[in-house]
Parts: sequence; structure tokens; C-alpha cells
Amino acid sequence: MGVLDRVENLGNRLPEPLTLFVGMAVAVVLASVACDLAGVGTVHPFTGEAVAARSLLERDLLVRMFTDAVKNFAGFPPLGSVLALVIGVGVCEGSGLFGALLRAIMVRVPAGWLESVTVFAGVMSSVSGDAGYVILLPLAGAAWAAAGRHPLIGTAAAFAGIGAGFSANLFVTALDPLLSGLTEPAARLLDPAATVTPACNWWFMIASTGLLTALGAWVTRRLVAPRVGPWSAAADALAPLSSEERRGLGGALLASVVVLAGIFALAAPSDGLLRAADGGMKPFFDSLIVLLLALFLAAGLGYGVGAGVFRSDRPVVKAMADTMATMGGYIVLAFAIAQFINWFAWSNLGLVVAVEGAAVLRASGVPLGVLLGAFVLLVGAGNLFIGSASAKWALMAPVFVPLFMLLGVDPDVTQAGYRVGDSVSNIVTPLNPYFALVLAAGRRWVPGLGTGSLLALMAPYAGVFMVGWAAMFLAWWALGLPFGV
Repeated sequence: MGVLDRVENLGNRLPEPLTLFVGMAVAVVLASVACDLAGVGTVHPFTGEAVAARSLLERDLLVRMFTDAVKNFAGFPPLGSVLALVIGVGVCEGSGLFGALLRAIMVRVPAGWLESVTVFAGVMSSVSGDAGYVILLPLAGAAWAAAGRHPLIGTAAAFAGIGAGFSANLFVTALDPLLSGLTEPAARLLDPAATVTPACNWWFMIASTGLLTALGAWVTRRLVAPRVGPWSAAADALAPLSSEERRGLGGALLASVVVLAGIFALAAPSDGLLRAADGGMKPFFDSLIVLLLALFLAAGLGYGVGAGVFRSDRPVVKAMADTMATMGGYIVLAFAIAQFINWFAWSNLGLVVAVEGAAVLRASGVPLGVLLGAFVLLVGAGNLFIGSASAKWALMAPVFVPLFMLLGVDPDVTQAGYRVGDSVSNIVTPLNPYFALVLAAGRRWVPGLGTGSLLALMAPYAGVFMVGWAAMFLAWWALGLPFGV
């Protein structure tokens, strides 16, 4: 608890992410001047040309910092993709689809599958962003109480899936384009032709969903449940779905099937509109965000119309606008991140650090697998102090992506390792912005539940997930399996 207290105190002293990136941008300017004066440089590993650090106060770069500021912001790769996907997610949330779907699942869970389904639902809730914290946490506790088992166990299992399994999912979520949009410009510091798609980690994250569900169920059954003990209080059963909600789910299913059929037709191997002339899938993957937007919109509208929630276009537009309003902080942060990334690239500092750092690591003789494992641990430790996945990756990607590329590791592999480390420690950091919400959900069933007690429940999940998921990541890489498309 003393260590956690120190982590919390140190983390609370850190500035807001926006202030952090403004400071980092200023630091890049100062570092570029110092490195330029010192004659710091390297040799490009692909072209063999000399690359020197450039001062951002040189006239042409200084002018560019002013003239390209808006262009940097508008061209920030993750911005458009994330905001577009959020429109569809907003319709699903506003219609009530996510809540009804989770309740439909939890009501029908057999007692022997309660652990697995709770963790799986938590992992899958990332498709709706952070809505899982609001929707699933109280629902999981109520479902466990109705089954005659301690609801605090259900709350812990749901939190493990939502927080520690945040990156994993069976589908591409808003996190995928956000991270790949930061990985691609980092990779282009070294290779201007590098391409990183939003689905570059898809296969690995599908497998990760199964792994985390199995590990989470085991931890819940073997380590957490014995610690919490039995539940003796009476509890009401979960309310069954109303006829309106059942009609809504039917409408969502029908609409989703229609859209999925259209997507399959567009990607048909022979004459699909989203197939390249040579049969390649690039047009399809370039359209993935729009296709997912269409799927979310169809499912949300199908549920809203079927359940009678959407009787005109007004509540639909309101649902989109309400969800978009929650992205205000991200949009402001994106402006600062965009300037930092571009200034870092113009100064050549990222390339110099990556090339020289890779040379040092190569000369050290440390096995590459050990370096990748250490990277995952570093990210997990950093998550205790900076909770934002995009803020951390915006800081780390320009250095680690090209560095590992020089060591023979593809950008999608480095990004996957980042996602493992960034997820598992979400449930043991007091800086998690939803930690208070989790604590409140637990106190509904155990009045006076303390922060230390909750962290003690979550620590086994974090430890087992870190070991198991990191081992799977390293094995996946060692076997040469594709991480995505």
C-alpha cells in the first residue's frame, strides 16, 4: 500500500496530458538546437545518406512551424478515423443497444460459465469505448448476486476484463485507428513508404480475447473468489428484457446482417468493388473505418427503431452529438500531439535516436525477445503514471517503432507489445479515471470497501495477465505468426 500511495502521489503531480505535450514540444525545440550545435547525426540505414539533427529555429523550419500548424492538426492520422467511428458508437449507446445486449447475455448465463462470460463481456465492452465501466460494472454485480454468488467477485471480474483487457477484442475498435495512426508516422521516420493499417493487430487481439477470458476466469475462480467468500444476502433477479427491448435486439440483428452481407459483397474475391485490380484487399482495409461506422449505425438504428427509442431523426442526431461532445478533450490534445510529432520528425531527432539506440542495443548482445519483453514491462510501469493510451504512445512511438524496425521488428509487432503493457496495469493504478466508479460499484455490495482492498483483489489479475499475455505476445512473434492485416 505504501508503494501504491507513492505511485498515486507522484502521478497526481504530473501535469495534464495537454500541458505535458506542450512542454515536450518546447523540449524538442531546445534539444534540436543543442544537437544541431553539437553536430549530432547518423547514417540512414536504408539510403546510406548522412542525416544530421536540424535546429527547429532555422528560418525555414521556424516558418513551417507557423504555416503548417493547422495542416498538422487536420492531417493528424487518428483524428478523423476515431471521430468517424465514435459517431456510430454514439448511436448504439444512445439507443440503449449496448446495455440491452449485455443484460440479455448476463440473464442467460449458466452458473458454471459466470466467470468466463463476465470477463469476456468486459473485454468485449471496449467496442463501445469506456461505456463498459458505466454499463457492465453494476450489471455484473447484480448478475452475480442474482446467481447467489458474491457480487464483489463479479465486479472485480468485470473490471479485469474492461481495464486489463481493454486492447483486446474480436472486432476493430476506436483504439485501433488511434494507435495505428500514431504508429505509421513513427515508422515513416525510417521508411517513408511504411503503411500501418487499423487492422494490423486484429488476429493477435482476437486470440488475446480468448486468452484473457480463460486467464480471467481462472483467477476469478481460484484466487479472487476464495478471498472474498460466499454471499448470503438475498438479491433480486435481473429483470428480464421487455418486449420493446427484444424487438430492438431483433431489429439490430436484422440490420447488422444486412450490412454485413453488403460488406462481404463489396469485398468479394472476384468482382468486389473494394478489391484492387490485382485482387488485393487494400481498398477494403482503407475503407474499414467507414464500413464499421455503417455497421454501428445500422445496429444502433435497428435497435432504436425496434425498441421505440428513435421515433424521429432528432434523438439520433442528439445521440451522435452527445458522444462527440465527450471527445472534446481528445480533440484539444490532438492539436498538441500533432505539433509535437511533426516537429520531432522535422528535427531528425527521432531517426538519430532510433539508429544510434539500435546500434547500442545490437552491440549489447541482449536477445531481441528479452528487449521486447522489457519494452512490455516498461509500458506497463509507465501506465501507472500516465493513464492515456494515446498520450503514452504518442511519446513512445517516434522512438521505439523505428528503433525496433532497425532490429528487425515490424511496426505492428511493436504496437502489439505496447497494447499488452498498456492494458494490464489499468486495474492497479489509482490514476485510472474510472477507479472511483469501480470503487463505488464495489461499495454498493460491501460498504466501506477501501482502495487497498480493491487493489488487492485486482493485483492477481494484473500479474497473471502480464505474464500470460506477454508470453503469448513473445511466442506469437517468435513463431512468425501474422499479427493482423
